[in-house]
Amino acid sequence: IHTFFHINSTVIGRYATTVITSRVANRIEESKEIEFHVQIPKNAFISKFRMFIDGQVYDGVVKTKEQAQQQYTQAVSRGESAGIVSSVGRTMEEFKTSVTVAAHKKVTFELTYEELLKRTRGKYELQIHTRPMQPFSYLQVDVYIYEKAGISFIDVKGGLSTKALANAITKTHAWVYFYPTVDQQKTCDSCGEQGMNGDLVIVYDVNRDTGLGDIKTSDGYFVHHFAPSSLPRIPKNIVFIIDQSGSMSGRKMEQTRIALVHILNDLAGDDFFGVISFDSQIFHWKRELVQATSVNLEEAKEFARNIMERGATDINAAVLEGARMLNAHPREGSASILILLTDGDPTSGVTNFEIIQSNVRRAIAGKFPLYCLGFGFDVKFEFLEKMSLENNGVARRIYEDSDADVQLKGFYEEVATPLLTDVTMIYLGGTNLTQTNFSQYYNGSEIVVAGEIMDNDIETFSPQVVSSRTLTFSTTNTSVEPSTGSVAVGLLQRVWAYLTVKQLLEKELLLSGAEKEKVKKEVLEKSLKYSFVTPLTSMVVTKPEGEKTQVLHKPKEGEAQQLYRGFGRLNYAMGGEQQLTFYHATKQSLFFSPMYCRFKTVLSFYFITIFLTGSSHSFLFALVMDKITDEVRQEFPWTRMFADDIVMCDENREQVEENLERWRYALGRRVMKISHRKTEYLCVNERETRGTVRLQGGQRSQRCRTSST
Repeated sequence: IHTFFHINSTVIGRYATTVITSRVANRIEESKEIEFHVQIPKNAFISKFRMFIDGQVYDGVVKTKEQAQQQYTQAVSRGESAGIVSSVGRTMEEFKTSVTVAAHKKVTFELTYEELLKRTRGKYELQIHTRPMQPFSYLQVDVYIYEKAGISFIDVKGGLSTKALANAITKTHAWVYFYPTVDQQKTCDSCGEQGMNGDLVIVYDVNRDTGLGDIKTSDGYFVHHFAPSSLPRIPKNIVFIIDQSGSMSGRKMEQTRIALVHILNDLAGDDFFGVISFDSQIFHWKRELVQATSVNLEEAKEFARNIMERGATDINAAVLEGARMLNAHPREGSASILILLTDGDPTSGVTNFEIIQSNVRRAIAGKFPLYCLGFGFDVKFEFLEKMSLENNGVARRIYEDSDADVQLKGFYEEVATPLLTDVTMIYLGGTNLTQTNFSQYYNGSEIVVAGEIMDNDIETFSPQVVSSRTLTFSTTNTSVEPSTGSVAVGLLQRVWAYLTVKQLLEKELLLSGAEKEKVKKEVLEKSLKYSFVTPLTSMVVTKPEGEKTQVLHKPKEGEAQQLYRGFGRLNYAMGGEQQLTFYHATKQSLFFSPMYCRFKTVLSFYFITIFLTGSSHSFLFALVMDKITDEVRQEFPWTRMFADDIVMCDENREQVEENLERWRYALGRRVMKISHRKTEYLCVNERETRGTVRLQGGQRSQRCRTSST
């Protein structure tokens, strides 16, 4: 029986600390497995997890990946499950764990995560996902917001803020609380017998001035939020580079055309722009930038409406041409922007990622930012991310959905109005600073810098902001005051650590060799010191003796979806459609099951087909198998069962081996065995020519049939 579910989020200076607490009582006469299942924002770091059972506290411990992996492998070898923090949808990650609770006992789960809210299009958004798994007699969500500058507006959006639940929300100037009744938890649009499943999004902004911004100091640290208002906009020079290769066919291209026409409508009269589309060739609307006059805009929109998908993908030539157009049109007092939209990897011209990145870096030479929009999950997002970061931009994934055109327009709105260029943040008396140089500052955004104050000497600490517009923001006749009473002890240090780790992870992506290892070491040290679950650390969930050990990893962008999308979506392939067909031979019959996979790029997949001994082909047997493998069986297409054949697949051999070991243990407990002789291992990968698989710790050569996609 679920008795208590509470989400408490405290936002101080845009830094949100959220605690999810769930208390469950087992009222029955036998032990019962209780699950804790929540979603958190992708931008957040989990910093604490604990369980309270029968007076004992069981804490999750953040460890290095290697230490956690060793513990994970030991757990798998004992047949225990391993948890994971996995990506869910566009903005959330899933945290799941469980524990067995004795009869008439209670368990309390408590999860804490932290995030720095990012200002976009003039507002901050705090997303809270509420999915308690069933209605609670006591369910509360409390959000407290403390801002030194004062709150200019606050609103509540999301699926749980409408219709039946609207009157369960109370909003004050700095406190939003949501206390739905049991009936309300069952009757909203996304509710049912299992309770609510939806989001509350608290939207707000703070009061602004035209000066230096909001500076908080405490315990020898400072955090500076810089977002001046009422600045005149800067005219921009912008080039749109649109992928029109064959894989963009259908809805993707239709939505791209709609979004591009809308974006062209928003250009100001003093902007200059260019549009090019590309496949294995480049197609110009105009070879040079032109002013955004009404005549030129109408012609450009007609060009956009007639972009047709075809051919391969020459990203290198397209981006270099876009850079050439901007370099050929320097304008004093303007801001230049390059935007690339693509849905796949380079398949024509220069296809080597590193060479393309080097070419683009030389062509841009730090003069303007490159923003890369990756459409869908067939794109190599890390390649786009690295190329953007190397050129003072960002990469953004555009999700294949009915609102893809809205996503594209939304991104453009973020960069549509540049206000400052070449911004440098200077802090006399400051040290260990986060990023201080920014190529551009856009209307509705915010620059955030954190650091230490040398010797905690506020008197000599002097911040200043300089930009290329000869605008200087400084504390001319005033001094920075300590934020006494308004900032919790140690909070600014955690904000500094959060920003530092985030930026070091981006920096690590751009490096190689000894430099890369040095940055990884620094990320690791700070992640462990501040108990952040990052892509380089994991949380080991400790449990009562005899319970399953769990290791929770934070995925990188696109992980977990890549394989699923590869199977689930039928995309156009360069050079024709590829079809993989698997034949499953048994003693009594031949099962034929086609699995179709079309890919624009080469992906690596590993399949293993295992045969069971001592089984029969009855409907009852299938039902039994479905039940006894529930704890190890993954969703389609990771696992497929055909009577006594099982096909498992993953992106790397090690994971296949771990899954195989879990299956061996689960089946062995039911006196069933995996046939060593008939088990086969298939590499769908051009780079592998032979393969081995480990079963019960021993290496065993297998017939590795290599296939290319």
